Amino acid sequence: MQAVSNVQSRLLALVKSILDQNAIAADLKPATLLVDVGLTSMDMVNLMLAVEAEFDFTIAQSEITPENFQSVETLTRLVVGQLASATAA
Repeated sequence: MQAVSNVQSRLLALVKSILDQNAIAADLKPATLLVDVGLTSMDMVNLMLAVEAEFDFTIAQSEITPENFQSVETLTRLVVGQLASATAA
């Protein structure tokens, strides 16, 4: 469970960084919809690249879906799943 909360806190920091770059002040929680706090499609691309850099893996094309990028919560599931598959391989 510790790994999940570590991943989630790192993801929250990445999203907050993008919000700060855009001068958007938002009350960000894990379940907050990212489009609702003002992230644009270009911000989502930047977020995807930041996630790949932060966790040192490439997100499979099939995983780059609106569902996986809805919130920090959905991103956490994606990242934890990717890290688990990398460990299992």
